[in-house]
Amino acid sequence: MVVALILLLVAIGSVLFHLYSPWWWTPIATNWAYIDHTINITFWITGFVFVAVIAFMAYCVFRFHHKEGRRADYNPENKRLEWWLSVGTGVGVAAMLAPGLVVWHQFVTVPADATEVEVMGQQWQWSFRLPGKDGRLGTSDVRNIASDNPMGLNRDDPHAQDDVVIENGDLHLQMGKPVKVLLRSVDVLHDFYVPEFRAKMDMVPGMVTYFWITPIRTGTFDVLCAELCGAAHYQMRAKVIVDQEREYHAWLEQQKTFAELSPARAVVRATYQSGGR
Repeated sequence: MVVALILLLVAIGSVLFHLYSPWWWTPIATNWAYIDHTINITFWITGFVFVAVIAFMAYCVFRFHHKEGRRADYNPENKRLEWWLSVGTGVGVAAMLAPGLVVWHQFVTVPADATEVEVMGQQWQWSFRLPGKDGRLGTSDVRNIASDNPMGLNRDDPHAQDDVVIENGDLHLQMGKPVKVLLRSVDVLHDFYVPEFRAKMDMVPGMVTYFWITPIRTGTFDVLCAELCGAAHYQMRAKVIVDQEREYHAWLEQQKTFAELSPARAVVRATYQSGGR
């Protein structure tokens, strides 16, 4: 009886801790409430199975505990029970997978009017690139990366000249405007993660991965790296600021383009190479 009660208390305590836990998601700031709904469905299904299994164990411990002179019957198989368990398990797994497949389809289907923004991760900082007045990002290549060209933009691409390049600064996004976030890494695995955005994706050297979001509320949000990337992984932080349209365009006008930054960087690079003379 004591063991059975302990098992029931474990099940009930786990459910209550989940329902009343002070640790929960940060308030969502994008269109990806679908992800929250999918996780909640998984919680309900796995929680029901967890409680059912623990309750069954408690029942068995109490009902079939040892008594002098009583022997258990040998029953090597029960086809009816096996069918019920197989069907029930299949339905439960399908109920968890189906919403995830629907959300994944939405996750990789980027709206046609989405603006592209590039994020580059390296040990241990973030760099950002936004399209200029032509509304199009220029091409880039890791072989172009240098001290005066940290994101490896193609100097011969006219679309790259007006790109807005942000190093060690904050990324601003416009509220209500779909954004396709292009992700690159130049050294190891990183992961651009804003908890309020829900969406995230690994950044793999040699690849361009992506996700998309539509910000739904203004505010300042922390950027974290969600992939262990080295000794200073915990310091790889930045900010994403979601603005109203007017404030966003005012901020964008103040930023320097790749063409504007290149001459100054070239002077700094030449000075450094000449030993500061």
